[in-house]
Amino acid sequence: MSSAPLVQTRPIDGRVMLGSIGVFEGLSRRELDLLHAITGTKRLRAREVLFRKGDPGSALYGVLRGRLRVFSSGADAKELVFRFLQSGDVVGEVALFDAQVRSATVEAVEPCELLSLQRRDLLPFLEQHPRVAIKLAAVLARSLRELSQRVEDELSLTIPARLARKLLAFVRTDGTAVPGGTRIGQRLPQHVLGELVGATRESVNKQMRVWVGAGAIQVERGYVTVLDRAALEETARYAPI
Repeated sequence: MSSAPLVQTRPIDGRVMLGSIGVFEGLSRRELDLLHAITGTKRLRAREVLFRKGDPGSALYGVLRGRLRVFSSGADAKELVFRFLQSGDVVGEVALFDAQVRSATVEAVEPCELLSLQRRDLLPFLEQHPRVAIKLAAVLARSLRELSQRVEDELSLTIPARLARKLLAFVRTDGTAVPGGTRIGQRLPQHVLGELVGATRESVNKQMRVWVGAGAIQVERGYVTVLDRAALEETARYAPI
């Protein structure tokens, strides 16, 4: 990876992280303290796998320090990177409640320190604190409605808008400043971008050529450099089909 590692002198406070997680929002300070008491800490070396696609889902992890990548391997053994996680990000919330298998693999890019909350510890906690369980149920219901709305919104976007949003997301999570723009630190072949935005390779190729011709991006051996971020942001805001 070409991105510089995230530099942080000390990890994020675990209680602060719990309070920022959607399913735990609205809990009181005392409730967060009780919840934090049943969490643990997990450390990973660079390139160590946190969990693999298909593993049983049994825990939530919050990134206190470090950087990880979330990816999956297709039938052709090629890796498809979905996103990168860094300090403050959380993965596996749903596994706390449905215990389904993991849908992707998560691997440390650099040494990491993680907050962990195990399903086996959370369920007895909720039995002992029914008011917290009721709050969580309300938050989960609201999150489900918001997710449905986001999916509906995404389906209403044009392919250029979906593609622009995806590139801008990669700029935020894996971008490195270079002369004239921001270089995304992983290869993004057009078939991969097509899978990410639900479009054909031909449609992606057509839009990428438009942006290259307009000087908005530069593509070299699968690496994309965003030269005119404002142009992509304008396309990302243009949604109606």
